[in-house]
Amino acid sequence: MGFFTKALVRILSLTPASDRHSSQQPLPLSGITIEPEKGSPGFTCQYPSLKGWKSCNGPQSRDCWLKDSASKQPLFSQYDIHTDYESVFPQGIHREYWLNVTDKAKVLNGSYPGPLIEACWGDDITVHVTNYVKTNGSTIHWHGLRQFHTNEADGVNGVTQCPIAFGDTFDYNFKALQYGHTWYHSHYSLQYPDGVAGPLLIHGPSSANWDEAWDPILISDWSHRSAFQDFYVELGNVTSGVLGREPTMQSIVLNGTGNYICDPSTDRNCLPPKERKPIFSKVFEKGKRYLLRLVNSSTESAFVFTIDNHVLEVISTDLVPIHPFKTESIPFGIGQRYAVIVEAKPSAPVQKDGNYWIRTIVSDNCGNISQNNPEMGVIRYNARSTALPTSTNHTALSTVCADEPPENLVPVVPWPVDHQAVNDVLNDTFEAEVSRNETHGAFRWDLTDTPLWLNFSNPTILNLGNTTWNPEYAIIGENYDRGYVYLVITSELIRKDPTKGFTPAAHPIHLHGHDFVILAQSTGNYSVADTPKTFNFNNPPRRDVALLPAQPSGYLAIGFKADNPGVWLVHCHIAWHASSGLAMQILERQNDILPTIPSLDPTRKTCQGWDAWLASHISTFNQDDSGV
Repeated sequence: MGFFTKALVRILSLTPASDRHSSQQPLPLSGITIEPEKGSPGFTCQYPSLKGWKSCNGPQSRDCWLKDSASKQPLFSQYDIHTDYESVFPQGIHREYWLNVTDKAKVLNGSYPGPLIEACWGDDITVHVTNYVKTNGSTIHWHGLRQFHTNEADGVNGVTQCPIAFGDTFDYNFKALQYGHTWYHSHYSLQYPDGVAGPLLIHGPSSANWDEAWDPILISDWSHRSAFQDFYVELGNVTSGVLGREPTMQSIVLNGTGNYICDPSTDRNCLPPKERKPIFSKVFEKGKRYLLRLVNSSTESAFVFTIDNHVLEVISTDLVPIHPFKTESIPFGIGQRYAVIVEAKPSAPVQKDGNYWIRTIVSDNCGNISQNNPEMGVIRYNARSTALPTSTNHTALSTVCADEPPENLVPVVPWPVDHQAVNDVLNDTFEAEVSRNETHGAFRWDLTDTPLWLNFSNPTILNLGNTTWNPEYAIIGENYDRGYVYLVITSELIRKDPTKGFTPAAHPIHLHGHDFVILAQSTGNYSVADTPKTFNFNNPPRRDVALLPAQPSGYLAIGFKADNPGVWLVHCHIAWHASSGLAMQILERQNDILPTIPSLDPTRKTCQGWDAWLASHISTFNQDDSGV
């Protein structure tokens, strides 16, 4: 087994706290300080205003977080898994991080993924992001975070900001209203597949008990070329009429560690034996319950996650706690996250050496990997063992490219979903299709009448006085101050546009700024007449990424509360498709955005820096993608 190096990897690094300031404030004079179990060394959660409160979170009470032990208030005396976190949260402290984006070639797990950003439920977070990449701008998006009244911190160039120019810094300020694990990544073109991504963990309660917890695991496909090179395979050739195709990835990595077979004598990119990293492995102690925090941070691949001879107890989808259910495997698409508990109690046949494979299997027709080796990690019951497992996979495992059945994903905090949308659902029905785009010289994906194409220097957030928009900005206005907005996205040609072509593909659809309810998710044909007859309004699954099926047709119907004024991106999280143009912008309550967010002066300053950089690089800068 060997490991490739990869040129043009963008490296994320945190400036050490000793060189700047501490990532957390000094201990409060009053209130409560707790050490979340299995947090980083020295990390504490602090709630200065909660005098008389105490932690109620332990191995047998993971559903509880904080409890009022002094005043015994009858109306509210506990923050726990049943608290409506969208409106109620414990006020934490201000945490500060410094994140640098640089150009450097590294071993796969040398600097990828980026460092863990860690906080507690209710904290205020500031991340200072500095771009040291001479040839690109950059931004950072905090995937799945609601950004309630902080639309300017969503981190999407051309939408909520201009790119951060070389040498400049942009400060992202936002509150941790939700809790759980997620990830952050660049939203500048195709930077995140090249390494600009890392884990984000917000400590809070869980819907089932556990003893030990792991830091988030980013599971990704991996190419040994830059994504900026691979992207041209996706675009195809308009002149010759040849449609693009999915680029080939080479391997899979777990937190940057792969299991790729190569020969250093014939491949200069293959590391010599002494420099190779051991396979990803973790040690179990029999009888303990382990919390695994999984993230699919891939470029193009959906996975099925499983551990030989072990059962997974699933307790959250994305940043939404759910009622636990047990399964042998969990499918998850790009951008999705699952928290699962695994009891260290292997089923028969028990392996004598105590070693079991962790498998990440590419879902059917949802990934293209040359070395599609699913055996990507090892669970060991003997810490001294270095042997590879001989365990076998679960026999009834399904690898169909689909989300987990909705009846299993029941949120702990229910939403009373309106049976009637505030918007016109017919007008807000969109098609994920490929069109021949002469303007930008390729076959491109789109959701509206044109592929998304943004001007980096002119973000939507700085144009909120507009009454009309460039069609290439793909802006959908939703100006409602109450109720639910329904969106339907299909993988078939509802409007029968002759300029579009049907290309079966399953798309992981991500909405910024909101969790959404999944009203319907089907491989059948969509019929407007059935809306909302076939919709699920009974505490439906809730998350921020859901799969649009395509076998060969399908549709996804989602609903979100019109309660967060902002301009929010909706896009396919297959990186090639988003960069091709499979995206649109939801302009939510346009007149309420500026009164509810901080000053945009820092945003304007970042745009000035970008324009200055662009002016000096205009001869070499070539925008060939949507921008996101």
